[in-house]
Amino acid sequence: MSAIAALSSGDTAWIIVASILVLLMSIPGAAFFYGGLAKKKNVLNTMFLTLIAFAIIALIWVTYGYSFAFGSTINGIIGAPANLFMSGISPDALNGSIPTMLYIVFQLTFAALTGALISGAVVGRMKTSSWIVFIIAWATLVYLPICHWVWGGGWLMNLGALDFAGGTVVHINCGLSALALILVLGARKEKTLLPHNLTTSILGAAFLFFGWLGFNGGSALTAGGLASSAILVSIVAACAALIMWCIIDAIKVGKPTVLGAITGLIAGLVAITPAAGFVDVPAAIIIGLGASLVSYFAVYYIKERLGYDDALDVFGVHGCSGIFGSIVTGIFASPFINSAASGLLYGNPGQVGIQLLATAVSIVWAFGVSYIIAKVIDKTMGLRVEESVEVEGLDTNLHEESGYNL
Repeated sequence: MSAIAALSSGDTAWIIVASILVLLMSIPGAAFFYGGLAKKKNVLNTMFLTLIAFAIIALIWVTYGYSFAFGSTINGIIGAPANLFMSGISPDALNGSIPTMLYIVFQLTFAALTGALISGAVVGRMKTSSWIVFIIAWATLVYLPICHWVWGGGWLMNLGALDFAGGTVVHINCGLSALALILVLGARKEKTLLPHNLTTSILGAAFLFFGWLGFNGGSALTAGGLASSAILVSIVAACAALIMWCIIDAIKVGKPTVLGAITGLIAGLVAITPAAGFVDVPAAIIIGLGASLVSYFAVYYIKERLGYDDALDVFGVHGCSGIFGSIVTGIFASPFINSAASGLLYGNPGQVGIQLLATAVSIVWAFGVSYIIAKVIDKTMGLRVEESVEVEGLDTNLHEESGYNL
């Protein structure tokens, strides 16, 4: 006889807290992190891009997004639109041991954060109107299908792809979408970018770290051992990555940098995200160390060689560490941590192949569809601001506001 679903007040309380923590990752986390890294003349516009993306995707999620992402699957491709505008979902309905409404809130914050993260690649040169159109199209055509495939009962989920909290759905997705968008958008007139207020970025990184524990720990959907393990390995991976980036900086430039430290911190959190509920502490240390090596190489070598202008390294950190984390989850996934997962080191080499497939599919879909969306917008309404606006600054020209009155 199957167990009857019952509400757990403990699980419910934890996921409420976790949802609020994920909200903090966007507002103020990503906004402060990106805003401090931007030029002073673009700080408000940089923050605004994250705010408006979050707001737009939140409304998309409750109108049709949740239904297409988590509705009953149609041939493993997309969910059935049975709950548009949240129709037919009562406050008493359950998803496991938590209210369905709460699960919707939790997933809303993931979707909105993913869109907001893309903005870091385009700072200082994209029209606000074009960004709004891009985000609407991207959320509908890129995020919702990948989310359904991996988490919503779609074909990758049925193949056994492991993504505990968003390696493919969030980080590969936003990183590759950002790369596609900037390839169409083109490079800034002034490509040099020194953080105008690194203190603000440190505060943003702290909010991201704080919120990430709800991001990864909340993905257990219960207040128990699995959530605790996910939080522990997330902290461990982040700290290992921070230390590794500082070591690389010390070797390459002769001293550790604060910018490098917070970049390594984020890279480690990205890489552990898909693995958080599947791996133990030794694996988390390896994943954190590897994440900094991978993202450092992407930021300082691949970007320089290929010449794309990823202003705040969304592809280099989120995309590349997301790819790394997604693949190595297939190596380190331990049945001692999560009985539903087993990787190469525990006798299941096939899991690596499944992870490679899920990673490749996410890369191709996110990049390909985002590129097409960006091209269409560029040909119809244009992506870039005028050169004079870009040189003078977007805050004054697009918002008639200034971040500082000094």
